[in-house]
Amino acid sequence: MSTTRPYPPGDRGPETSGVSGMSEAAASDVPPASSGGRQVRRLRLAGESGVVPMARDFTRQALYAWGWLPAESADRRAAAEDVLLVVSELVTNACLHAEGPDELFLACDNKVIRVEVSDRGAGQPAPRTPHRAGRPGGHGMFIVQRLCLDWGVVRASGETGKTVWAELGAPA
Repeated sequence: MSTTRPYPPGDRGPETSGVSGMSEAAASDVPPASSGGRQVRRLRLAGESGVVPMARDFTRQALYAWGWLPAESADRRAAAEDVLLVVSELVTNACLHAEGPDELFLACDNKVIRVEVSDRGAGQPAPRTPHRAGRPGGHGMFIVQRLCLDWGVVRASGETGKTVWAELGAPA
């Protein structure tokens, strides 16, 4: 179900800081917070080329670091592939319908992984209604809606831009 929340993205608690990951300039890996073991990673995408494969690779590395991969079962492998697909769809939408993505944010706890893609676009993402499976293009937000527990959009206050977020259930 698509929702727009009145509170900012990353609503699962305060963010901490720290750096590691792909490159110190572009990526950060925040160690788990002491409350609930929440783990966070950020990847700056503004001005980069090849952002969709870059975002997928960054997410895949996070999934390995968080124990989602290598998957021990078909269900766990499918959950990881769903996360990678949602990341691809949200980053691709920012490329096609905004001025490109600014940042990818990933947060994981024991129950949910949250994916956020920020951009400077003014548009409002929504699944095309009615969805026409046989037509090329226009399936991204429908896919996100089907795979995720919830998703939505948070507008940047006082400036152009938004963060599109999606939450997926962690594998059992």
